[in-house]
Amino acid sequence: MKFSKETLITALALFSLFFGAGNLILPPLLGFQSGSLWWIVTLGFCLSAVLIPIWGILAHAKLQGTMYDFAKKVSPTFSLVYCTLIYIISVSLPSPRTASVTHEMAIAPFSDMPSWITASLYFILVFIFVMNRSKIVSFIGKWLTPLILLILVAIIGITVFNPNLEMVLSDLPNPFSVGLLEGYQTFDAIGAVVVGGVIIISINLKNPKAGYEEKRKQIAQAGWLAGIGLLLVYAGLIITGAFWQGGFEPDISRTKLLTSIGSATLGATTNIFLSLLIALACFTTAIGIVTGAADYAKGRFNNSQKAYTLTALVGCILGILMGQFNVGYIIMVALPALLLIYPVTIALIILNNLPEHFATTKIFKWVIGITLLMSIPDFLESVGFPNLKALIQPWVPFMEQSMGWVLPAVLGLGIGYFLDRRSGIH
Repeated sequence: MKFSKETLITALALFSLFFGAGNLILPPLLGFQSGSLWWIVTLGFCLSAVLIPIWGILAHAKLQGTMYDFAKKVSPTFSLVYCTLIYIISVSLPSPRTASVTHEMAIAPFSDMPSWITASLYFILVFIFVMNRSKIVSFIGKWLTPLILLILVAIIGITVFNPNLEMVLSDLPNPFSVGLLEGYQTFDAIGAVVVGGVIIISINLKNPKAGYEEKRKQIAQAGWLAGIGLLLVYAGLIITGAFWQGGFEPDISRTKLLTSIGSATLGATTNIFLSLLIALACFTTAIGIVTGAADYAKGRFNNSQKAYTLTALVGCILGILMGQFNVGYIIMVALPALLLIYPVTIALIILNNLPEHFATTKIFKWVIGITLLMSIPDFLESVGFPNLKALIQPWVPFMEQSMGWVLPAVLGLGIGYFLDRRSGIH
């Protein structure tokens, strides 16, 4: 199959947007913890960190609208709240995490500088770049991803073909759900909802005469190409971690594991280079998140520059406050928000990919309403209130794996479809 130049460029852009430097620290530890069960956690991780995000891009290819269009069938108010919540989560968690990753990988190994100083300097620079919208960031971004990929391919290749490394048998409980929930931490399903609209706008600007089907085909092909690339990288990093299971202390942190594997395979000098590249990639990611949130606020308040500036400032202040904590803590804090918002996001992505007769307003309302309701027990358990989940867990399939919302959501789709048939819509 031949792909057009525009499709390949779009695929590379999507890959770079999903290939956040913070995501690189998640797969190796999964493999390190799972050992011989690496392939099961890979299935779970790639379902939530690759397949669902690519479905999000396919949904945008179908809708060819904005992030707001994703949830408006539930109700305009719900869509507004959902979009606002997505941006609040983005500037409060994944954006600060980039500063924490930068400190742990590029600063802490060489300096005793406190993390709050790193976070402060980091987000002061982010604010300056966001307010000036420099093209330097996009230029750097084009070179960063290929360089990081080259080093990662070398690390994976050296590990896989090292005859002295062997996987250890593992008894990790629920490896599939462990991988699935760790995939939530990439924030890529949320990223797909946000980024897809940006891709649509970019294609419209480059080729305003392109028809609906042409754009849909280009975005869909680019999405699958990007997904294959992500799948290969994530699986490679997971299997790399699995091979190194016996090489480091069991309680090693995510960032320490990646840097330790880098030093063991490529040497300390190359590993320093990798750490600096990841720090730069983290920086461009933070700028993108804060700029996106500021643009959203600007659009909601009649193109107000004050709203843009204030949102950027608040986003950077939140970055300083949260970014001084270690990566493990930020991931732990993020879990409750993800357990509440991620199932809804996944449900919206799937609904927007369904044929029109399965994507009515009534079906959207039922599915999203039930999904949100069934996500509450997992959310409450994650913040220290497990009683509700313990009460209903024997009666709800997959609740133990934090996927108790899945079958009820399917039931909601059936109820909505039945009600539509009764009202004569189908």
